[in-house]
Amino acid sequence: MSRINTLLVLLLVVMSGLAVQPACAETFGQIMAEFARSAKSSPGFQSFSAANGEQFFKSTHGNDWSCASCHTENPASSGKHAKTSKVIKPLAPLVNPERFTDPAKVEKWFKRNCNDVLARACTPQEKGDVLAYLLTIGK
Repeated sequence: MSRINTLLVLLLVVMSGLAVQPACAETFGQIMAEFARSAKSSPGFQSFSAANGEQFFKSTHGNDWSCASCHTENPASSGKHAKTSKVIKPLAPLVNPERFTDPAKVEKWFKRNCNDVLARACTPQEKGDVLAYLLTIGK
């Protein structure tokens, strides 16, 4: 194969790889809608509150940790795990568009972090409030 043909084939492979989109990727809004569907089964649910989400995010809970213990008071900044010191990319989706695009990862991290911070699972209301708050960061 000539050098030009080899370059054309390589370019075609790269371009076709760029065109592929993950089939199961969901948007932040779709994840929020799922939390709202779950929260509606709770008595008194009306909507999510960014103000409540900010308070929840920054307040310490049962284990004297808050979400901000690792993610910092400013979720648009990188954080650091409180025990391992591993760097954590910004949590705010407007700053880090990779955040909250995979429902399975969202559930995995909420489960793990809520257990660390609260010593229990977060409610759909708490999850939705935190996500509503995070959506306001970076505007």
